[in-house]
Amino acid sequence: MRFVVRTRSPEETRLLGEVLAELAGEGALFALGGDLGAGKTVFTQGVARALGVADIVTSPTFTLVNEYSGKCPLYHVDLYRVEGPLDVWDLGLEDYLEGHGVVVVEWADKAGELLDLPRVWKLFFCILEEGRDIEVVPPQDVESSKLKEALTRIWVEVVEWKGF
Repeated sequence: MRFVVRTRSPEETRLLGEVLAELAGEGALFALGGDLGAGKTVFTQGVARALGVADIVTSPTFTLVNEYSGKCPLYHVDLYRVEGPLDVWDLGLEDYLEGHGVVVVEWADKAGELLDLPRVWKLFFCILEEGRDIEVVPPQDVESSKLKEALTRIWVEVVEWKGF
């Protein structure tokens, strides 16, 4: 199952992050892809808002990992500057994946198979003139009815449903 959401503002992208984080709960893993400036960090700000994080969430491009405290820990990982899976392994990403917090990984394609886990939410961000198209592939165990219900709580346009 997958769907594509069109967000027309940064706030709508944040709302999507907030709703998906609430639905996913503790232990969630969000693997994000897309061009530079496509909204990955803005989405993460929504995840942080759902978790009650009080800090300002910024991209960890130069630090690679930012950790935030909330209802559960939020680990915001940015793999833009790493070369590939071996560098990711050296980063200790598996330690974050084994915890009870929520993990958001930007430029997740650089992690290779390290993120091929049953609980992963895969999102790909595409820049449009009028906003963003965000393709979302939820974990297989997510109930489509709960997902649709969660998305109706926010004002984002679902432009495509596949496998529902």
